[in-house]
Amino acid sequence: MGADYYETEADKRFLAAKGSVPIGIGRNSHIKRAIVDKNARIGENVKIINSDNVQEAARETQGYFIKSGIVTVIKDALIPSGTVI
Repeated sequence: MGADYYETEADKRFLAAKGSVPIGIGRNSHIKRAIVDKNARIGENVKIINSDNVQEAARETQGYFIKSGIVTVIKDALIPSGTVI
């Protein structure tokens, strides 16, 4: 995972105040067998673990897809806090 730009602590506080998520992976999030593209925003307490062992899914409007059981979080995606994939 990488980013095209840097968000300062002030930027992060501003985003949190308006209910958004800063670039990166939030606290208490668990990611297993996944690819996270750049500029992704993953909230707190997110689980990207594919516990249902889904092999193929097209969920680009939700910020991800699954191919051969591997979850890929797409570029610039926003995965809200508390999401389970």
